[in-house]
Amino acid sequence: MKKLLVQTILILSIVLLGNHASADDIVSINQINESPVNFDGKEVKLKGIAKNPTRLPLVNLKSYVLEDSSGEITILTESDLPKMNEEITIRAKVNSLAIVKGEALGLTVIELERYESQQKI
Repeated sequence: MKKLLVQTILILSIVLLGNHASADDIVSINQINESPVNFDGKEVKLKGIAKNPTRLPLVNLKSYVLEDSSGEITILTESDLPKMNEEITIRAKVNSLAIVKGEALGLTVIELERYESQQKI
């Protein structure tokens, strides 16, 4: 019985660790747009082209659109806006204002860290 329990725990550990994405893995924007509930409250790494900057100084809001080959998503930031039309990689936190019947409402992606590339696109 004890041997069976140890084997079961070992198998579960392998399955769970094998399916766990590394924090260094780049997530496609489409994955978040298609299933925001799966990313709610999680940190992700995104890579794409920065465009469409917005800065509203009265409410201290800065945002930009990040686009990769799968789609685009709006990123909120407290940092300076990135250089436009340049590829960047960011670490961000995905949050939803609410989740109702499995559907995420009010998706926000907040930049936590930015890694700028030297390559212009």
